[in-house]
Amino acid sequence: MTPPTVFVAGALGNKPGQAGEAWVKLSWVRGLQAMGMNVRFVEELAGSVDERAASAWFGSVAERFALQHTATLLRDGRAIVGPSFEELTDLAPQAALVNISGHLTLPTLFGAFRRRVMVDIDPGFTQFWYTQGISAANVEGHDAYFTIGELIGTPDCPIPTGGIEWRPVRQPVVLDDWPAVDVGEPDRFTTIASWRGPFGPVEHDGTTYGLKVHEFRRFIELPQRSPHRFEIALDIHPGDRRDLEDLHAHGWLIVDPHKVAGDPFALRDYVQGSDAEFSAAQGMYVKTACGWFSDRTTRYLASGRPALVQDTGFSHLLPVGDGVVAFQTLEEAIEGAADIADRYAEHCEAARRLAEEHFDAGRVLARFCEQAGLS
Repeated sequence: MTPPTVFVAGALGNKPGQAGEAWVKLSWVRGLQAMGMNVRFVEELAGSVDERAASAWFGSVAERFALQHTATLLRDGRAIVGPSFEELTDLAPQAALVNISGHLTLPTLFGAFRRRVMVDIDPGFTQFWYTQGISAANVEGHDAYFTIGELIGTPDCPIPTGGIEWRPVRQPVVLDDWPAVDVGEPDRFTTIASWRGPFGPVEHDGTTYGLKVHEFRRFIELPQRSPHRFEIALDIHPGDRRDLEDLHAHGWLIVDPHKVAGDPFALRDYVQGSDAEFSAAQGMYVKTACGWFSDRTTRYLASGRPALVQDTGFSHLLPVGDGVVAFQTLEEAIEGAADIADRYAEHCEAARRLAEEHFDAGRVLARFCEQAGLS
């Protein structure tokens, strides 16, 4: 029996040097491949992105993960890396599209697929934009809709559905790509972050939903209130110099994100060389309590590294307290760090177990394919 063909679309070349973004798309591609599917990757390059840098990054990642014959980077309807546009359009009528963030919009290709499934990885932003009529949401034209904001559509989540049934899906992690590593020392909490991220705050019905910077500032005293080290591979704009100075003044260790997260395997080494993760979340996710859970955190967990992360409602969906410690206040973060240090080996074992039971790509994507009509 011929395996089904699935195209995964998303931003890779558009974000050169951003290994975290690369791992998001790779997890979908490699997870579906492991299920025996014929998987293609396709991306449209935005007009504002430098073609040379994008092509080099796209080609490098594709080659390192043996995707050079199945991954295509398009610009203006022509292939600039990988198989030709004509090859894609020939395959599309027998294939399904998994469209991460609604990335693929090219009408001649988008409309050719037998089935189109959107996967929203920016919960809240996507739905508010769509409700406000902002075309960048790229929502329309799909046959099924999924979101990592697992609580969207429930009574306590204020994010509008726009009349769409948003089905929950978890961030998949390919466990073979992220093996558990030996237990380290419970002293160094790290994360990889963009201080503001690509989106601005969103206003809806008189409420402003903010960014990670607005949440992280609430926990800036943590290194002074805890005996442990807290380190961020931080992408921060020179205009936020005052915030950077405040982070240093409060004891945060800041490292160059391009050195530790500018390559997929360097990022893996950084995560697995850490003792645990600490991170705040986007204000959007915290204020809406939509259940968002970071793909980065799933990789810490898979590596057997516990995570101390700000609650976005996921504590209603996942067993927390072992492996993952959720916090809402500075005091809870201080107590959580102490608990991870006191029971470190136990937390490390629980972290890997959580990844296996809740984020394993084999489990997550099997359920997704069934619900999306791809199996």
